[in-house]
Amino acid sequence: QVQLVESGGGSVQAGGSLRVSCAASGYTFRWYCMGWFRQAPGKERERVATVSAGFNTRYADSVKGRFTISRDNTKNTLYLQMNGLLPEDTARYYCAADRRGVNCDQADFAYWGQGTQVSVSS
Repeated sequence: QVQLVESGGGSVQAGGSLRVSCAASGYTFRWYCMGWFRQAPGKERERVATVSAGFNTRYADSVKGRFTISRDNTKNTLYLQMNGLLPEDTARYYCAADRRGVNCDQADFAYWGQGTQVSVSS
């Protein structure tokens, strides 16, 4: 079955950097849109970034210019490089996989990892 396992979260000071990873298994990774989402306590889940099977990327306005999503289809791994971190980036970060094989705007993110915590102090 589909498994998504995130890693790489941690605690940093504002202005610092982190890279989180998501190892995927159980399906043909390269065919599907992948996304990073985050959720902070008391807040709704937010879509952070997506990357299509064709490597097209999109970002939430709140992270544009600071975060970079990428995928390595040879390793079945999704990445999120986070630079210039701000305290408001503190959240649990989840990777998710589409199950339809369509572009990311129409994706059905049916598969989710367990998340990894990112904490940014001021």
